[in-house]
Amino acid sequence: MESGLRFSAADLAQTRFAVSPMWEVVTSFRLLSRQPDTTAASPHRRWAAQVRPRLVRAGLDRGWLAALVPAHGYLADFLNPTPTGPFPTLEAELDAIRRTPPEQVRDDLRRLGVEGHDGPRRRLLHEAPEAALRKVADEIDTYWELALAPYWARVQKLLEADVFHRARQVAEHGSARVLSELHETVRWDDGTLRLVRRHCALTRDQAGSGLLLIPSAFAWPKVLTRSVHPDPPQLAYPARGIGTLWEPRTTAATDAVAAVLGRSRTLLLTELDTPASTTQLATHCGLSAAGVSQHLIALRNAGLVTAHRSGRSVLYARTSVADQLLDQGGSRDG
Repeated sequence: MESGLRFSAADLAQTRFAVSPMWEVVTSFRLLSRQPDTTAASPHRRWAAQVRPRLVRAGLDRGWLAALVPAHGYLADFLNPTPTGPFPTLEAELDAIRRTPPEQVRDDLRRLGVEGHDGPRRRLLHEAPEAALRKVADEIDTYWELALAPYWARVQKLLEADVFHRARQVAEHGSARVLSELHETVRWDDGTLRLVRRHCALTRDQAGSGLLLIPSAFAWPKVLTRSVHPDPPQLAYPARGIGTLWEPRTTAATDAVAAVLGRSRTLLLTELDTPASTTQLATHCGLSAAGVSQHLIALRNAGLVTAHRSGRSVLYARTSVADQLLDQGGSRDG
């Protein structure tokens, strides 16, 4: 199947890029909702292996997102509101979800009804959408803390790098070339953006003017679309460099960094290539839990780690500032 999105000069002028936290929520949840053996070859398998048990313990594998984001097929469009700027916050997108018009919620539910069974959460969304949307937003906030917040610095860096690269390509080669290079199923042909081998059509009749291009880490290996009139159509495509997203950044402490931070704190930073709790860090690094806790407080105050609630424990993650520091320390040693 092939669909085409016609472009006028005005549509091209209104075409823009945006990094959307909610697109990462729905695409990552869809990945986790599939059977583990189906993600064995995925570039996200290391991430999924860490996050899926947290999801199950919190009961999110059978919550609101599970009712709205099936493993395959259509997912509720209201979960991906139109970004108002290039880098919207999760909270801004959650506010937009809470303000979804009831008629759009019910229209999305009718489309979901074709894909799966009608459960109590979908019935509540249909009967009392405003109250139910608040519950949906609350669950998304919990999911974010468990599944994405500890990793967001890394994911965000990848997505922003994709936007900056393609913006530079537009300036150097024009929009047509960039649109043709988004994905193997997307091509530009005489004023029309064509999507081949797509289950869902993307046409100008279904959406407003312009186009929103959304790089995504978790949409891989497909492109996903959203067409809700009068909003501009959205196309989420796999960002460049996904294959290296979860590769270890640094595996050993460097003398240059240790001279400034101390060897224990540098060791903790290198260990945090994967988000971990105080207990896990103490075990892996051979330090006392109390000592690890004190070091983490100092590193957090310095902007080198972030803390994220995961059930009864707290996961610590390295920031992009810490990544850069370790990369620079490693290059000096090399």
